[in-house]
Amino acid sequence: VRLVESGGGLVQPGGSLRLSCQASGFTFSSYDMSWYRQAPGKERELVARIASAGGSTNYPDSVKGRFTISRDNAKRTVYLQMNSLKPEDTAVYSCNAFSRIFIINYWGKGILVTVSS
Repeated sequence: VRLVESGGGLVQPGGSLRLSCQASGFTFSSYDMSWYRQAPGKERELVARIASAGGSTNYPDSVKGRFTISRDNAKRTVYLQMNSLKPEDTAVYSCNAFSRIFIINYWGKGILVTVSS
């Protein structure tokens, strides 16, 4: 099983980034996919989740209206479009796959997003 994140980096406040997570080794379409982040000295928090069927999404208030999660089951990829980025969005962003049937979590290694001028 592999989850490989890409698209991170340095961006100025107000800018945008799109993260991608390429999955392999499991039945991607059957898993809920999420993005989490962890800033230095803080606990990991959920940023966005999309259900396996792709129709249902949820976001915390801190990113609602700025971040959009989507998935392409044919490409086995989940995306996180991040707009209007703020310095407090700086964190390591990790991709997560969750099976409601088998109660299994898979994690990517994470990718750094830095929002700074």
